Amino acid sequence: MHPHRLPALTPCGGQPAPIRISHLPPDTATTPHQSGTSRGFTLTSRGQWINGRKRHIVVDTLGLLLTVMVTAASVTDRDAGRTLLARLRERHWRITLVWADGGYTGRLVDLARDILAIALGVVKRSDDTTGFVVLPKRWLVERTFAWLMRSRRLARDYETRTDTAEAMIRWSMSMVMSRRLARRPR
Repeated sequence: MHPHRLPALTPCGGQPAPIRISHLPPDTATTPHQSGTSRGFTLTSRGQWINGRKRHIVVDTLGLLLTVMVTAASVTDRDAGRTLLARLRERHWRITLVWADGGYTGRLVDLARDILAIALGVVKRSDDTTGFVVLPKRWLVERTFAWLMRSRRLARDYETRTDTAEAMIRWSMSMVMSRRLARRPR
């Protein structure tokens, strides 16, 4: 479905649906031994260029995967966020609030509000902090990435196509969820 033709939300009583989700900081998977059109270079905070891909995910408040998108590392977060939010709207139309990393700012906030009817809240890190700081809402996505990285296949990016890489992320998350369901009650 084209993002401009998405159905308007009409929640019960005119109030927004109480569903909240968390949106990711992208995870960069490095693959120096492979090349192709689905890979790109990105500049790190230390001034180094990394060859690889970015994994963009949308999770709910429990950390369960809702939508995934794998892009070349050269694709900006805003450009990937546009497609990711459109996918989210298609599959989970009741979601009205998304918390995003600081890279998903600018015109993406306006696009999400005006066209997709999603309130995009950006969680930014303050300028005066140094070192590691736990940011509200962002830890949900970081926890999900930690769960996913327990799969050996995702620890390093072996896939040559982005759709295969997305399928591997979905497969890994289904293993995480099935382990939770099979867990014996205490």
